[in-house]
Amino acid sequence: MRRTSAIALAAALLLATLTMSTAALAQSGLRTEGDAVSARGLYQAEVPVNGQGEEERQGGFARALGSVLAKLSGDRSAMSRPGVGAELRNARDYVEGYAYRQDQGTSPTGAPTFRTTLVVRFDEDQVNGLAGALGLPVWPQPRPKPVVWLAINDGSGPRLLGLQHANAARPLLNRAIERGYSLGLPAGGAAEQALVGAIWRQDTAAVARASARYSPPMQLVGKLYRNKGGWTADWVFVDAGKVLAKWSVSDADARRAMASGADGTADALVKRYGKRGSAGPAGTYRVLFTGIRTTDDYLRLTGHLQKMAVVRRITPVRASGDTLELDLELVSGLAGFRRTMGDEAPFTGGEGEPPVYQMR
Repeated sequence: MRRTSAIALAAALLLATLTMSTAALAQSGLRTEGDAVSARGLYQAEVPVNGQGEEERQGGFARALGSVLAKLSGDRSAMSRPGVGAELRNARDYVEGYAYRQDQGTSPTGAPTFRTTLVVRFDEDQVNGLAGALGLPVWPQPRPKPVVWLAINDGSGPRLLGLQHANAARPLLNRAIERGYSLGLPAGGAAEQALVGAIWRQDTAAVARASARYSPPMQLVGKLYRNKGGWTADWVFVDAGKVLAKWSVSDADARRAMASGADGTADALVKRYGKRGSAGPAGTYRVLFTGIRTTDDYLRLTGHLQKMAVVRRITPVRASGDTLELDLELVSGLAGFRRTMGDEAPFTGGEGEPPVYQMR
């Protein structure tokens, strides 16, 4: 009875993910994948659009770049960081190529449905420079693939989700990919199925011993079970025997509760392994501009500064002859300011302390 119930739950979860892409499972040695949807690197993203018109495309570019920055930094709130939203309006400047895909599905009434997806590829060096200029943290590569030890109880006893249940675990595995990394599943043999009690007790030491045949030595230990309002997922993330994070999520939708494991794991990994951007700290910096001889020069200068995503505030300090001294509040340091000047900037230079720029 327990086996039948667990299989029924897996089938229900699979039915809920039928609109997602599926592919053959992949396994390399003892390192299991559990998800082999079409590969997308950190610098590519897919977003749904309502058509192939210019306005829809530009909006799609912005959302795709936001997704790439979130994956690159590991920060799910990357788009709300200072300066990021402003630069997303220039997303087309970072695009290396794009294409459209038509995805077919089925409506609740059985009628066929079609969705247009914009697939965008961004220039790696330009995006790296943007992330650094905006002070985003960098989650270095290669990134680890923790093993997921997830037990599900729909009311008739817990059962481990192994590699053979990869489709049922797809909400969790796909969410990890959206966050810029991958999760793997254990093979799910009889010995590992017997570990379900330790998983339910959150006995991380026992799980770590069973997981020793996989690499890296990271485990996401979770249990998903029914509650009065739907489902609850309790998670523990372990790295080399050390508990890095614990969290619990309740949701009416089992898929969302399951996917929460990927978010908590990404947050824990970024907190431990993420690195500060190389453009310097946010703050207010004194900058001098020379060669300002006309009102038009002043308007060109201030207009360009106001468009730069790294500049939050401009405060005039002193004007003397053709030189204007400004305090610029920046979301990162002066290195970030230089990176985002752009070829169209009406000024050049930047030497000295404070830096001095000359109007063209």
